[in-house]
Amino acid sequence: MGFRWLPVPMDSWCDVADAPSLSPGHCRTVEARGRRITLVCLEDGFHAVEDTCPHRGASMGSGFLDGCTLHCPLHGWAFDVRTGAGLTRPDKPLRSFPTRVLDGRVWIEVGTGTPEGAAP
Repeated sequence: MGFRWLPVPMDSWCDVADAPSLSPGHCRTVEARGRRITLVCLEDGFHAVEDTCPHRGASMGSGFLDGCTLHCPLHGWAFDVRTGAGLTRPDKPLRSFPTRVLDGRVWIEVGTGTPEGAAP
């Protein structure tokens, strides 16, 4: 039995970066349809979370990445970039966004985005 490719609606997805431009262990801020998002590259692939820290509004794209933990550059609040979960303050997660790589480009689904623990 062969594979059957199903069409995937791409209207909620946004092309944000060339995949080879971000190596594992690094992050940066990208813009997707007017929304600032922190794009993170880990060994297991790309992850995306909202760029604004819920504490004081610092850009998470300028934060310090330690494994899968992203620390706010202003006061060090910590978040799991795979889920957006708040590690310093579990009641203050970052919104996370699905990612995919197609033809060497990183895409983020900006039409969704769910806070950690919320139903998608």
